[in-house]
Amino acid sequence: MSEIWLRTGEATVLAAEGQYTDAMPEVMIGSIKGPVGNAFAGMAGQVAGHPRMFVVRDCNQMVRPATMMTTKMTVKSGDFVDLLGGIVQGATGDAILDCVIEGILPKDQIDELCMIVMIWLDPRCATDENLDRRDLYRTNYEATKLAISRTMKGEPTIDELIANRKSVQHYALDGVLEP
Repeated sequence: MSEIWLRTGEATVLAAEGQYTDAMPEVMIGSIKGPVGNAFAGMAGQVAGHPRMFVVRDCNQMVRPATMMTTKMTVKSGDFVDLLGGIVQGATGDAILDCVIEGILPKDQIDELCMIVMIWLDPRCATDENLDRRDLYRTNYEATKLAISRTMKGEPTIDELIANRKSVQHYALDGVLEP
């Protein structure tokens, strides 16, 4: 496989009924010597409301390729940080490791690559008394794995996007635009 400079992807996996556990990671994968590596290094340190952390599966178990995770929304509570740095981080780490095991990520390039994963976590899940932690893990695991796979395959392709231009629209546009 040739050197990977910059690849991007995303995925959405919806929550179980009644849960606020939808997962929508966005992924950048690239060489430590390229633009992703530069962005990765530039993320060292913290920004108020947007924690950045290495993805670890557990204490002393940082995943490879080295991956930085951050949020796409402002974090406002310690409960939210606990979910992000616990279940979501663990699910993300497990998905990355399984992508290496399954050959989605090239094992022979692991130390030459780095990743940035931008996480969206519904703020309501931190205060939901009925939060299903298993579903939070499931959605983040499945969405991260799917996003990485799409990133590595370049999906959706431009041909797919052109083919479905008139049949697919953003969910928020439902009823706004004519099909």
